[in-house]
Amino acid sequence: MIDIKHITKSFGELQVLKGIDLHIRQGEIVSIVGPSGAGKTTLLQIMGTLDKADTGQVVLNGTDVSTLKEKELSAFRNRHIGFVFQFHQLLPEFTALENVMIPALIGGTSSSLALKEAKQMLDFLGLSDRASHKPSALSGGEKQRVAVARALINRPAVILADEPSGSLDSGNKEELHRLFFELRDKLGQTFVIVTHDEGLASLTDRTIHLVDGRIQSESVK
Repeated sequence: MIDIKHITKSFGELQVLKGIDLHIRQGEIVSIVGPSGAGKTTLLQIMGTLDKADTGQVVLNGTDVSTLKEKELSAFRNRHIGFVFQFHQLLPEFTALENVMIPALIGGTSSSLALKEAKQMLDFLGLSDRASHKPSALSGGEKQRVAVARALINRPAVILADEPSGSLDSGNKEELHRLFFELRDKLGQTFVIVTHDEGLASLTDRTIHLVDGRIQSESVK
């Protein structure tokens, strides 16, 4: 599903990633943990084609993303990768429904089909009654579920989540974590999650321990 081969990345004189090799299987939920500065977010951004490695290769669903030109890369990202961030990144001027529709519209889906798909996704996540609300009228947990719906709208191969429960209280954290596993069980969704949350990491199928730009160890549930 995702093959990462000898990825290195430096910012000036600082080498952040020092030769990462990693394979993610379809339907797997993988957490990446480690101290601040270990390179977790940089690795996730390279995996998600938001940044480029200095050396190495990322192959996602059989496509070597390094071979794609910028326009092709943007289209590939839209179709195959969903993102969930710590602070949800919803557009405040749009309703929950409109926020979920945006990736589908960018991908060329018709307005009518995007509307139908977005309504179905919000319904699946228990948010039908919040569809017309703007982010300012949603709770933290609701915002993050809308962000998950937006990440899912194009049926991506993988969802990459960067500290997805970092801004949530304990109740909403547990709800979000349950949701990830429900999506894996019902949709076969693959997740790669950067987290400092030990509770979440302990639940995932596999935990990658990143220290000083290298994979120090892996824990399998």
